[in-house]
Amino acid sequence: MARINTNVPSLVARANLAKSGAELQTRLQRLSTGLRINRGGDDPAGLIISERLRSDIQGNDQGIKNSERASSVIATTEAALTEVSDLLNSIRSLIVEAANTGANSAEERAANQLQIDSAIDSITRISNTASFGGLKLLNGSMDYSLSGVRTSAISKATVFGASFIGTDRLQVDVDVLASAQTAALYMRGDYTGSASAANGTVLSTLALRIAGARGVAEVTIISGSPLSKVVDAVNQVQQLTGIKARLINPLDATSGLVFHSIDYGSNQFVSVDRVNSPADPNLSPFATYQIDNNAAVPSFGPPFPWTTMLSSAALTIANRDVGRDVSALINGTLATGDGLSISMNTPVLSLTLLLAEALATDPEAAVSSFDITGGGALFQLGPQVNAQQQTNIGIQSVAASNLGGVVIDGVQQFLSSLKSGQGNSIAESARRRDYSTASSILDAAIDEVAIIRGRLGAFEKNVLQTNVRSLQAAFENLSASDSKIRDADFAAETSALTRAQILQAAGTTVLGLANQSSQQVLSLLGG
Repeated sequence: MARINTNVPSLVARANLAKSGAELQTRLQRLSTGLRINRGGDDPAGLIISERLRSDIQGNDQGIKNSERASSVIATTEAALTEVSDLLNSIRSLIVEAANTGANSAEERAANQLQIDSAIDSITRISNTASFGGLKLLNGSMDYSLSGVRTSAISKATVFGASFIGTDRLQVDVDVLASAQTAALYMRGDYTGSASAANGTVLSTLALRIAGARGVAEVTIISGSPLSKVVDAVNQVQQLTGIKARLINPLDATSGLVFHSIDYGSNQFVSVDRVNSPADPNLSPFATYQIDNNAAVPSFGPPFPWTTMLSSAALTIANRDVGRDVSALINGTLATGDGLSISMNTPVLSLTLLLAEALATDPEAAVSSFDITGGGALFQLGPQVNAQQQTNIGIQSVAASNLGGVVIDGVQQFLSSLKSGQGNSIAESARRRDYSTASSILDAAIDEVAIIRGRLGAFEKNVLQTNVRSLQAAFENLSASDSKIRDADFAAETSALTRAQILQAAGTTVLGLANQSSQQVLSLLGG
């Protein structure tokens, strides 16, 4: 080469030296940061997917933290409920002891009442003070807010979960399809032939075995007694059997009478058997009837349609009958019935309703509606903020004025009624010689607390813990995927660094040689 204005070998060497220098800088940057992708130019497509993965990783990590914090809230709540449960059990022992009036003095029962008052006050105090990081847990602030609940239709509404998707309130419509029924057996009060002169009375001495869900008892009614005496005899043992009796038409004993369970539902039954033989075999045998196929109870207006119902086979002879649970729709979905109560558990709505007798026994009644206007505890459990990755749960107040809501003679009574001066205190129960109402309220309160604890336990075990495990697995796999895309492979990078260093050194040497080659032109000038 005899040209000096353009040193092409030098240009080539310099270009390659720049390339190896850039390569060396890249390898040094990757080794110093530990990342293969440090800017978009390193791998545009890889950067895009890596950033999406990083967003998912951060969301999953926060979801894990949210679930763990929610688990701490549930554990704190259940610890407080454990104390409430222990207090309720102590009240039960005091009530049972007080009921032993034959062996306890009035002073001892008064001492028991003081302990019951203290325990009830403690329950309310726990309800008002249990908290987590400033959140009140058991005072009802984490319960749902309801509007428009008519107590004439719905005695008690307990909402466990409600999802407000695209709305600030959720309407609940209750439509009764089939009525709740007590177990019921009917007995005629009119007779045919010569016995008709004794209508409305007992033809011969009756010894009846009355059995119900609570137990069994026997009553005896002498010959010639009016049917009202049968009613009185059965009702005197109703606390033992769970069975009551009444005349079909209170103004007309010839209408007959009905034996029926005190409570509603398929777990209630009534059984009436005659245990003695009639004194006169010519008299018509004792018989009771049931309404066939749990059909609707006919009108009891006088006269009772015995002839029509017997001729149409609507009444059939039987000595045992079983009650029926109410059947109803909640927002168009068939609910589960249990006596007068209905319940539903879906991702959108989970609740239990205690229907008033007037609604539960009338399929023709208008749809009863109310609104869930807000409240409840919302837990964000997933990486995305949407309804599918959130869950709602309601935690009801466990104050004494809210626990044990039992309907007694049409009036809802709570745990607070067991305090001194209230209708179900030890003194009042002793005066009535009946502690069963106090016991029923206490049973309901214990069941309510147990149900809340069970639901919270199921929520923690089946939702929170499984969610943490699921998110942890996703977090690990996403992190591994992001690492494969974004992190530097040190083995490959150190190998590439060595190559770049050698090329850099060689390029520098070659560039020096290329620059020296131009000086060889001087030899042509004789220098």
